[in-house]
Amino acid sequence: MTTPIRQSNGSMASGSDTSPVWIEPTGTFPVNRAPVIEARDLWKTYRNGTLEVDALRGVSFEIQSAEYVAIMGPSGSGKSTLMHILGCLDVPTSGSFRLAGEDASTMTEEELAHVRNKRIGFVFQQFNLLASLSAWRNVELPLLYAGVDRTERKRRALDSLERVGLESRVDHRPGELSGGQQQRVAIARALVTNPDLILADEPTGNLDSASAADVLHLLDELHVGGRTIVLITHDAEVAGAAQRTMRIRDGQILEAEMVGMAGTGR
Repeated sequence: MTTPIRQSNGSMASGSDTSPVWIEPTGTFPVNRAPVIEARDLWKTYRNGTLEVDALRGVSFEIQSAEYVAIMGPSGSGKSTLMHILGCLDVPTSGSFRLAGEDASTMTEEELAHVRNKRIGFVFQQFNLLASLSAWRNVELPLLYAGVDRTERKRRALDSLERVGLESRVDHRPGELSGGQQQRVAIARALVTNPDLILADEPTGNLDSASAADVLHLLDELHVGGRTIVLITHDAEVAGAAQRTMRIRDGQILEAEMVGMAGTGR
């Protein structure tokens, strides 16, 4: 199988493997590109009249290609604010955030929308599925927004559902699926655009223990396959599924540590 090379313009070179590889050819040997995420002295201040609240206070870190990182902290620690910045859903008050070497602060709204739709796959605690649509139609939505034709949208949606083990549930609506199956549909939707980065915000929060373990196993398989995954959680056991954990409290990164190496090939 030929491994594709993601070129500096973000396009895929020839090859049948769909997992992105953050390298670019230089001379005879490929070299690593910039980290997928570079955060430098991020501050986020919310203002309400004369009241100011610092949700993030000087956060700095890097996440490399194909890493699986958990950002763990209690409610109110700043982890959701940080996730919104990493997902280009919000901008910091000060500091810099670079995604695969590109400064997000210089992007237009149109460019940020393109990044959110094409380069980042989102998985949320609430699933965010449309109840009136079948599984495959929920999965195709990012492609619909991107202007992909209907035949190609369905093909890619069905392929994505097969990757998460739901090929027999493609015509079922969310109300006909278990919580774990709904989260798998959400993961399939996150994968359908072949994104460079997967952001999972409390993806097991609404699941029973068996379904949660199932979803974490799927995320682990995606990581072993070369995906870069950032997992936001308050749960130390869930964070233990990642390759590395960063702990955040009161808007600051307290520590970063290697934890249990889940899965194989690491």
